[in-house]
Amino acid sequence: MSFLAPYVEFVQILLAIALIAVVLLQSRDTGFSATFSSDSSIYRTRRGIERTLFQFTIGLAVVFILVSLASAKLAAS
Repeated sequence: MSFLAPYVEFVQILLAIALIAVVLLQSRDTGFSATFSSDSSIYRTRRGIERTLFQFTIGLAVVFILVSLASAKLAAS
């Protein structure tokens, strides 16, 4: 199974880059500075592309974690 290790590492790097890009595409006004603003954007609903991007980010993070666990398993053997 050690022949799969370079491929798993390559996939992990690609997923990390994609995850960084998707997180950076998220809405900018939901950060730490929005905590102290008077806007009540905390309870707003995500719609359209924003909701799709949010769900895609969660899915990509889950896949990244699974690939990371597989990479650790391959490195241990």
